[in-house]
Amino acid sequence: MAGMRRLELAEALHLGPGWRHACHAMLYAPDPGLLFGRIPLRYAVLMRFDGRLGFPGGFVDLRDGSLEDGLNRELGEELGEAAAAFRVERADYRSSHAGSRPRVVAHFYTKLLTLEQLTAVEMGAPRARDHGLEVLGLVRVPLYTLRDGVGGLPAFLENTFIGNAREQLLEAVQNLGLLEPGSFAHLKISTPP
Repeated sequence: MAGMRRLELAEALHLGPGWRHACHAMLYAPDPGLLFGRIPLRYAVLMRFDGRLGFPGGFVDLRDGSLEDGLNRELGEELGEAAAAFRVERADYRSSHAGSRPRVVAHFYTKLLTLEQLTAVEMGAPRARDHGLEVLGLVRVPLYTLRDGVGGLPAFLENTFIGNAREQLLEAVQNLGLLEPGSFAHLKISTPP
């Protein structure tokens, strides 16, 4: 990921007091729906919008407990009461990346929900404390490509993403098997490391 180096979690946690930690989570759920009655949706993946696309979460303070405690607090503030129906745990951890300027470590998690839980998050988010401030809305990532080869995920990836959220998205959907096999080659996008 450009300008950032990948770290093991233990190394990231021992960087010292001059570093800030940000935790974000990709929430996703199996989705049996069909677009236009024929294109399988496969999964619903949520991202937040604040002028750029990213994942819900934010800065955490390690003095208040674990990374996950801070992340779950942030999810409650950004997503509202429906976030209390699940908890992101250490088992949901995927990666950490550090940038030298500013001195921030970005920790990334993925959390599998039921479609009902994910839909409740979408519906409740406008009533969350940070809605209209830190978060302007939630969007679902289209994990399909239309016949024209542009509509769906290829067009979505042309948006502006915050930090390394685009790379986190691509790595997660590939590693979790959320796309049809061979989708990365078909999309003509680079495969994340």
